[in-house]
Amino acid sequence: MSLLPSRIGVRLFTTLGSAALCCTLAHAQQPYKVLDHWKIGGTGGWDYLLADPSAHLLYVTHGPRVEVIDTDTGKPVAAITGLKGTHGIALDSDGKFGYISDGGSNDVLVFDRHSFKTVTTVPAGTNPDGIVFDPATKTVWAFNGRSNNVTVIDTTTNQVVATLPVPGKPEFPVADGQGSVYDNIESTNQIVRFDSRAKKQTAAWKLENCDSPSGLALDKEHRQLFAVCDGKKMAVVDADSGKQLASPSIGDSPDAAGFSAKHRLAFSSNGEGTLTVVDAAHDFKVIEDLPTEKGARTMAYDSGKDRIYVVTAQLGPRPEPTPQVPRPRPAVIPDSFTVIVVGR
Repeated sequence: MSLLPSRIGVRLFTTLGSAALCCTLAHAQQPYKVLDHWKIGGTGGWDYLLADPSAHLLYVTHGPRVEVIDTDTGKPVAAITGLKGTHGIALDSDGKFGYISDGGSNDVLVFDRHSFKTVTTVPAGTNPDGIVFDPATKTVWAFNGRSNNVTVIDTTTNQVVATLPVPGKPEFPVADGQGSVYDNIESTNQIVRFDSRAKKQTAAWKLENCDSPSGLALDKEHRQLFAVCDGKKMAVVDADSGKQLASPSIGDSPDAAGFSAKHRLAFSSNGEGTLTVVDAAHDFKVIEDLPTEKGARTMAYDSGKDRIYVVTAQLGPRPEPTPQVPRPRPAVIPDSFTVIVVGR
């Protein structure tokens, strides 16, 4: 008896193997859909949000407070108050403390993640905005939107240990956990890289076909950055060399980005009312532009549930521009603030 497989066997094996591959790819590219709406209510605007998969919580900045929402029930369980104008949230790697950039008071508020009570406040620069915890050095990096610098805080002492300049208006940062912190520079269309141990800037990379980069996400394993830009483009950048790898099309008016390490998918939440999903494993092709709601331009990715949370509210008429406020924002209609839950 021949030990070689028959042609039928080879054909069957090939067919089954191809079918399995197709099923795997189909599952990886299964379109996301809107699963739920969590009405939070209240008044005021919003900025960034952050998921804590291990605690099943979602933190949402909302005017002068941060809403804490149970992601199993969609119900608020706490609120961190006493702030003036919140922007972003960072969480330490020990599950103990969180950090809120309070642009209205030029401080970073430190809170206890079990009681949600304020521990202390740390002075930052003018209008701290994007914020990230660096596990390699156990420091928090608060990027100051008006003073064009970054405040570095030692989380063991809650003291400022460095203030570093940035070459323009900073936006959202990410940390790779190995000693590099990256940040979009909106006004100069750049990504800058810092050595978190040496506390110095080590690179500044000009982005192509990318205006006003805002949200930033990172594929830590494959060393790729995803910056979302005006002009309906996402810039995919090698995190070590700064080489731009691709510029997939996204929706209009993005403000945040996310990344799923398990599925190798990058996300862009767009103010036009879409969520763009990009396949980082297959030539950065756009899988879908999922309709959400107008204004839902900030987001958080929950790796535990494979869900994306975006937020929006109903808006009133836009006020007439004035010399003091040339680009006025419309008022938020009270009690319309909502989290939109997206998943498979």
